[in-house]
Amino acid sequence: MTRTWGRRRAEDADGALDRYAYAFLAGGRRRVVESAVVALTEQGVLSLRATRLRSTGEAQSTHAVEHAVIAACPRSKRVEEVIDTVGRSQPLDDLARRLVCLGLLSGRRQRTTRAGRRLLAAAASEGSLPRYVLEGPAVLVTGPVRHGLLSATSIPDGLGRTLRRMGKALDDDHGSSTDSAPGGGIGCGGSSGGD
Repeated sequence: MTRTWGRRRAEDADGALDRYAYAFLAGGRRRVVESAVVALTEQGVLSLRATRLRSTGEAQSTHAVEHAVIAACPRSKRVEEVIDTVGRSQPLDDLARRLVCLGLLSGRRQRTTRAGRRLLAAAASEGSLPRYVLEGPAVLVTGPVRHGLLSATSIPDGLGRTLRRMGKALDDDHGSSTDSAPGGGIGCGGSSGGD
């Protein structure tokens, strides 16, 4: 009985899902942000040169994901930073929660469920969505948007993110003319044993 109820909710959602919901089902949070970047550059709201995004105009859409992307790059910002920032934003959390409630995404690991995969297959066969939503930026024509999105590397989670920040801090400290004072700077967490 629970399965039919969940299935019915997924079928009812078919007409209510937008391109960003399909992007989430097809490729997760990163695909949602990439799709928003492509849509906004096509509208002329964002400019993507090399691997840097810059806002160039006012958004015509009222979609929360697009507003989050524009807010993430008020000035020129690296694509990977925008993808990372928006990927952890409230609009994407809300979208994920909605997809979980519809039974299209698993709750804990946020993987597409069987109902979600059926919905994706139906959308792909209809051809009503842009290909980059379902397949990613690799299907875009060669140009600055495709190059910028494909060359952006994501910032690793957890320990990788911390190590990357520490490396940047060390680079900043190494380049400055002042030496770190005792008690300041980065510590390794512990003292050496007595000799």
